Amino acid sequence: MNVFDEISMRAVIAAAEEKDSPLIVQISTKTVRTSGTAFITSLFQALTRHTSVPVALHLDHCPDRSVLSDVIAAGWSSVLFDASDRDLADAERETTEVVKEAHAAGVDVESEIENILGVEDGVGSDEAHHAYTVDQLAAIAERTGADLLAPQLGTSHGLFTSKPTLLPERARELAHLTDKGIVLHGGTGLEPADFRAFIDNGVSKINISTAVKHAYMQASAEHLDWARANNHWDPPKLVTAIGDAVTSVIGDHIEWFGSDGTAAKAKAAKP
Repeated sequence: MNVFDEISMRAVIAAAEEKDSPLIVQISTKTVRTSGTAFITSLFQALTRHTSVPVALHLDHCPDRSVLSDVIAAGWSSVLFDASDRDLADAERETTEVVKEAHAAGVDVESEIENILGVEDGVGSDEAHHAYTVDQLAAIAERTGADLLAPQLGTSHGLFTSKPTLLPERARELAHLTDKGIVLHGGTGLEPADFRAFIDNGVSKINISTAVKHAYMQASAEHLDWARANNHWDPPKLVTAIGDAVTSVIGDHIEWFGSDGTAAKAKAAKP
């Protein structure tokens, strides 16, 4: 779940604890540049010090090698090296370099070499620039040593403006070719049955960002309208309203994914 401040981070962690689910807290490159790696790392450590469920910290879509190195040095759980703006040879070479650097620090790497449509926090494109066969994706993932693979599966970042052509069968083909974790980006707006189709066909990580932002902003707008109508201005109540809304929305997603009640299983599987 992508978060961008203390309120949203607290809210998604609260959802994970309520649903007894493991969770990956994701941070965009834009948020890292705005808030700083040290602050985000300290905030995450403070909010997860006594959590009852496994929670990881992940850097989402990052094409900037200097930001990647900074986050890796800070000991985050994993990073997504977004090399989808590079040609194939450069994408493979640089991904191999990032994997070597990250693994030396005990950090996992998610790899994206073909661009997933949509712009998220200033990263990405609405046009398909690089697309490869599942055989190419699997072979390159094996050669680079990446831990997770983010392919194009018919989704896009942001809210869908028209019904997408989803490709769960592409996830299944990849799962037959590699044991790398397969990641679904651009999931906000899909139906629960769509998510289940992807999960059943091999997807093991699903990214949700827009749903968090919409719940956050809609709760803000509704509470401010109420505050204005009642001339009652109490910032802590605004924070509570936002947090409750985000926790509720993420709790629904956790249930859709079948992740509720799996915290103990995740702890047992951790190396």
